[in-house]
Amino acid sequence: MRWVWIGTFMAVLVWSGIGPKDTVTWCLEVAPAVIGGVILWFTRERFPLTTLVYVLILIHCVILMIGGHYTYAEVPLGEWVRELVDGTRNNYDKLGHFAQGFIPAMIARELVIRLQVFNSARWRDFFIVSFCLGFSAFYELIEWWVALLSEEAADAFLGTQGYVWDTQSDMGWALFGALTALILLSGLHDRQLRERGFGSAV
Repeated sequence: MRWVWIGTFMAVLVWSGIGPKDTVTWCLEVAPAVIGGVILWFTRERFPLTTLVYVLILIHCVILMIGGHYTYAEVPLGEWVRELVDGTRNNYDKLGHFAQGFIPAMIARELVIRLQVFNSARWRDFFIVSFCLGFSAFYELIEWWVALLSEEAADAFLGTQGYVWDTQSDMGWALFGALTALILLSGLHDRQLRERGFGSAV
């Protein structure tokens, strides 16, 4: 499993870095995936995660790398969907922001369960959703700072495509992603945690 994960990550990373649409945007979009990969490597023995969370992290990394290669506004998949539904914009960025809530929700869930941060499942889920929404808002602030510092990279990194409510929509998709992850994957996640000996914490 480990080497399949690493092989997939590296293959997509190398592909993404070959002739990206905009080099600065590629660096900005791919940086979180690379940082995440490094963290996972150094914590692989001390704090191994469940298979579910590892797979979700890899999916998120791939989404980031694809977006970095093309820029989110020009990903072919988003263009195909736009033409299919006769839309006005490439919505691949919305997939990215949905994932920005969906995957961090499961990462946060694993951490707070294993570290036994909460005694109440309701408070735990409330914290997870709030964390994901806060993380999404902070990412929007980063996009704003980048736009202020670099006009050249701002349009490609922001990917608003002229949509005036893009920032609010991005946070909304992250919120929806976090809620969806908790509803759909909590049962499977609990089973994998029990298999790893964390049954008493679930």
